[in-house]
Amino acid sequence: MQTTKVLLFGTCDTKLPELLYLRDQLLAHRNTQILLVDVSVGNETPNDQAIDIYSHDVLLLHPKQAGVKNETFCRLSRSQRINHMALCMKELVSQRHRSGEIHATISAGGSGNTSLAAEVMREALPLGFPKLIVSTIASGDTGPIVGEADITLMYSVVDVAGLNALLRSVLENAAGAVVGMAESYRRRLSTQSAHGDSTLEKKRVGITMFGVTTPAVNKIQKLLQESNRPVEVFVFHATGHGGKAMERLIREGGLDAVIDLTTTEICDYICGGSMSAGPTRLDAAASAGIPCIVSLGATDMVNFGPKSTVPERYQARQLYEHNPMITLMRTDKAECEQVGAFIVNKLKQATRPDVVQVWIPEGGVSAMASPNGPFQDQEADNALARIVETGLSDSGVEIVKKPYAINDEEFASGITAALIKLLGL
Repeated sequence: MQTTKVLLFGTCDTKLPELLYLRDQLLAHRNTQILLVDVSVGNETPNDQAIDIYSHDVLLLHPKQAGVKNETFCRLSRSQRINHMALCMKELVSQRHRSGEIHATISAGGSGNTSLAAEVMREALPLGFPKLIVSTIASGDTGPIVGEADITLMYSVVDVAGLNALLRSVLENAAGAVVGMAESYRRRLSTQSAHGDSTLEKKRVGITMFGVTTPAVNKIQKLLQESNRPVEVFVFHATGHGGKAMERLIREGGLDAVIDLTTTEICDYICGGSMSAGPTRLDAAASAGIPCIVSLGATDMVNFGPKSTVPERYQARQLYEHNPMITLMRTDKAECEQVGAFIVNKLKQATRPDVVQVWIPEGGVSAMASPNGPFQDQEADNALARIVETGLSDSGVEIVKKPYAINDEEFASGITAALIKLLGL
C-alpha cells in the first residue's frame, strides 16, 4: 500500500500542543506520513523533535530573500513577518508539490495563521490539490481567505488555544477529512500516471453564467453534449470569485477555450459593486491565446447587498431588489460606455485575435434587459455595443451582432457552432 503524505504547518511558537495533537491524529491513519513545518513569526523558536522544518530554515528557502536572516526578521513588524514568512513558505510548498512529495496540506490556528496559511495555499498550489485550514475565523466573511482557490475551511468553534474535548473533536475530524482528500488525490495521480489522463482527450471549455443568463448557458451545454464533440464544460458563477477562478484556471492551463457569456463582473469593478473580479478580468484568455467568445451578459446590472447598503450616490438610481440580500442597479449609458472601453482595452491585447470573437445580443443582454423587462434600456445597451464595435474595428477580433436576446435559442446555438469551429472539432 502506498504512503499518503500530508504537509502540516502552523505557528508552533503559539500553537504547538494543538498542532502536535493534529499531527498525532493524522498519523493514526494507516500509511500516512506527515511533514510538520513551523512558520512561527514570534521571537522564540520552539524546540520539538516532531518538527521537521523550523521557521529559521524556512526563511532561507526563497532564493531572492535568503538575505533576511533570523535576526533581521525578528526586527520586522508582525505584519511584515507574516508576509515574509508566507513568501518563503510558498517556495517550500511549491517545491514539495512539484516534486510530488505531498498529497495534501493542512493548517490550524487563529487569524494570523489563517492569513499566512491561506496565502500560501492560494498562491503555491493549483486548483484540485487538497487544502484545509482549521480556523477561528472560518465562520464569517471567508471571501478574502478563500479567494478563487478551493480551500476547505473548518470552523474551530473554540479558540485554538488549549486542548479541550470540543477542539479535539474538531481536529480529529479535520485529520480524517484531509487524509481522505489526500488519499483520493494520490489515487488520482496514480491512475493518471498509469493510464494517462482521459479528461485531457476532451476540450475543456469554461462558460460564465449568472441567474439572468442561465437559459443561454443551459442551452449551450445541451447543444455541446448533443453534438457528441469531445468537450467538457466548466461553468463559473459570475460572482466575482467565479470570474477570478476561471481566470486562474486558464493561467494554470486548465481550460482550452472560453465562452465568456456573462461579463457582469466588469460592471461591479467599475461601479464599486459587491461582485467585482478586479482589474485583471479578461486578461487570462487574451494572454493564453485560446479560443475565446466574449458576450455582454448581465452588463445591465451592478450588484449590491441589501437595499440599505447601496451607496448614497446610487440611492436615486433604478434599483431592483433581487432578494432580501441582493439589490441590483441598472447601469446607465455612461457606465455602459466604460464597460465597453474595458472590454476593448483587454481584447486588443489578445495574442491571437483570430480566435477571439465578441457576440452582441441586440435584443437584450440579460433576462431583465429584454423587451418589457425591468432593466430594458436600449440606449445604454446600444452605447456599450457601439464602443465595443468601434474600438475593436481594426483589432482582428471578429464582432458578431445578432438581433436576438442573450437567452434566445438562436443566440445560444450560434455561439455553440462558432466555438466548435474555433476548436476545429
